[in-house]
Amino acid sequence: MLRVLFTRRWVALTLVFVALILIMYRLGLWQFHRYQETKRNDHRISLAVQAPPVPVGTLSRPGTPVPEQDRYRPVTVTGRFDEAHQFVVRRRTNADGDIGFFLITPLIGQDGKAVLVNRGWVAPNNTDGAAFPVVPKTPQGVLTVTGRLQPDETSKLSRIRNVSGLPPRQYMLISSGQQAGNLAEPLLSGYVELVSAKPALSAAYRAESVAGPDSTGPSTSDAAIVGKGVHLPYAIQWWLFALLLPIGWVILFRQSLKEQRDGNGQPDGTDGRDGTGEQGGDDQPGVKEEQAAAESAG
Repeated sequence: MLRVLFTRRWVALTLVFVALILIMYRLGLWQFHRYQETKRNDHRISLAVQAPPVPVGTLSRPGTPVPEQDRYRPVTVTGRFDEAHQFVVRRRTNADGDIGFFLITPLIGQDGKAVLVNRGWVAPNNTDGAAFPVVPKTPQGVLTVTGRLQPDETSKLSRIRNVSGLPPRQYMLISSGQQAGNLAEPLLSGYVELVSAKPALSAAYRAESVAGPDSTGPSTSDAAIVGKGVHLPYAIQWWLFALLLPIGWVILFRQSLKEQRDGNGQPDGTDGRDGTGEQGGDDQPGVKEEQAAAESAG
């Protein structure tokens, strides 16, 4: 058995099996760490969503990125919408997966600072999907908006490539950094996903609501994958493969030993040789006598 094990073929095959076991173990470990990260993220989002609303200015400041732990925190802001600086963000989907636009309207707060408000999804024009869409009316007067705080979008996080040369008032990302120069007021970092408003908005002033992190629909951020991770099953799958490989190695090795025994262990004489290993023939003892007896009988 050892002679077979240390042949060049089996040494190479064993090394391949060991390498595959290590690779699959590492892949399982990587998926398990992803599962733990998703679980921590889910817990953080759950705490953020359940937190009581706070004024947006307590969590966001001009020029300072919104911390990741404050994503989805309920916030409020009171002020007036700035329709003159309203814009849309291209290639966004609604709960049904239809591609359209997000309608973004700055809201000038009573403290003199502005914040971008994502009022929701609007459908593209039937004739030209790239043209500026028909949007709901902009509410007039002072109102209080309640929504979810979001950090500024980036190409790295959203996986949306930012492009220039788009039609007027159209953008690929929701970014306070891009819009700060368009407003006279200081612009808070991040933006607010509109959930409700007081006074309540009638249908003529409402866009289709943006799905939240506890919804089955898409959200504005790829980070909003709450409770839908498949990393743990993948980790278990890789580790099962790693456990099955040694079993496969043993089966192959035993099969190789069996084939070797079958090839070298035939009974004496079955290959035309006698017990001494010599080829049988007419000059062997007893052969001539048998031939003579056969001739006389004939």
